[in-house]
Amino acid sequence: MSILLTETAAKEIRNIIKEQGLTETVGLRVGVKGGGCSGFSYVLDLTDDQGENDEIMESHGVKLLADRKSYLYLNGTEIDFRDEVMGRGFVFKNPNATHTCGCGSSFSA
Repeated sequence: MSILLTETAAKEIRNIIKEQGLTETVGLRVGVKGGGCSGFSYVLDLTDDQGENDEIMESHGVKLLADRKSYLYLNGTEIDFRDEVMGRGFVFKNPNATHTCGCGSSFSA
C-alpha cells in the first residue's frame, strides 16, 4: 500500500507548483502532527527536502514524501481535492483513522 492522490488532487498540486514557479523536483510532503479536534492533524507541504528516513511514492505524476512515523498513520490514505460551494480543499480518506472530525482535517487512530 501507499499514499494515493486522486487525479483531481494531483492536478491541483501540479497547478499550485506551476503558479508558485516551483521546479519539477518539488514533491508533496504528507504528514501528521499532534493536535486538532481528534488528536492528529494532517500536514501538506511542497518541498525539495528529502530526508533519509522518508518513504517516497508517486501518484498521478506527483512525488509524495512521508516520514516513517507519519507513514504508519497514513499508509493506504487517499487524498482528494474538492471545490464546492461550501469550500475548497484537500480531503483525506484514511483507513487507519478510528475517528475523524467534522472538518475532515484531523483524526484519531
